[in-house]
Amino acid sequence: MAFTAKDVMTLREQTGAGMMDCKRALVDADGDMDKAADLLRERGIAKAAKKASRIAAEGIVFAYKEADTGVLIEVNCESDFVANGEKFRDLVALLAKQVVLSKATTVEELLASKLEGEGKTVELYIQEQIAVIGEKISVRRFTAYKSAGLIETYIHMGGTLGVMLNFACPVTEETKALAHDVALHVAFSKPQYMVAAEVPAEVVEKEKEIMKKEVINEGKPEAIAEKIVLGKIKKFYEENCLFDQKFIKDDKVTIAQLIAEASKKAGAPVELKEFCFYVMGQGLEKKNEDLSEEVAKQVEAMKK
Repeated sequence: MAFTAKDVMTLREQTGAGMMDCKRALVDADGDMDKAADLLRERGIAKAAKKASRIAAEGIVFAYKEADTGVLIEVNCESDFVANGEKFRDLVALLAKQVVLSKATTVEELLASKLEGEGKTVELYIQEQIAVIGEKISVRRFTAYKSAGLIETYIHMGGTLGVMLNFACPVTEETKALAHDVALHVAFSKPQYMVAAEVPAEVVEKEKEIMKKEVINEGKPEAIAEKIVLGKIKKFYEENCLFDQKFIKDDKVTIAQLIAEASKKAGAPVELKEFCFYVMGQGLEKKNEDLSEEVAKQVEAMKK
């Protein structure tokens, strides 16, 4: 039985499954709409699609290193129960490895890549896992670094926060210790930039404007306020730029000084090329409903 593009759209609206999944189901069902819908349910795809409106604000941040490449990835689910489960964590590990194998640079590229030996895309594999695990699962973000030196990763509290650093340096016990210390520092201090020069001009100007108004509101003359703002901007850099921050283990030295000292001891340049950190679920809305609210919603739905 033949089917049209309109049939694909209709099936998609009925089941919430993806366009390609609907087309494949209709092909397998010889164009029979009901049979195709049943196939989608059997394959767990329709079930997975219905969960798309749910909020996935739990999950973990995971780090993976292979040869000269490091990956930091955040994958979300709906509950901490699932986040702590073996199946979910195995899936996250597989996804991190797939970033390296596929050389994906975006989440979209990762989802479209094919798993070795599976003959299916990552997106389809995740949908199948959603059907098994029973919750919405989404790849939120990842960063991959390729290094000619040393990649250091740090995961805090089983995946609530993750850090990754890329150093160009000789790989020695001393540089490994330095990288670990800086990773711990980043996890604690959460710098937004590497150096002051990276801070966008509009951000600096906005900070200056806010600081100036604050000082003037305290009763300081405008001329004096300008000088005070210069001091406050210096403090802003110290709080937000990694190299200007005081080292958490020794506030007498900055991170820049710590790395410079490591270069002297190594007898070769030690350079931090890039860093990133993810706080799991940061910025995501979390579902917050008590049992009475949930029951009330179900009762209302039954009345309609």
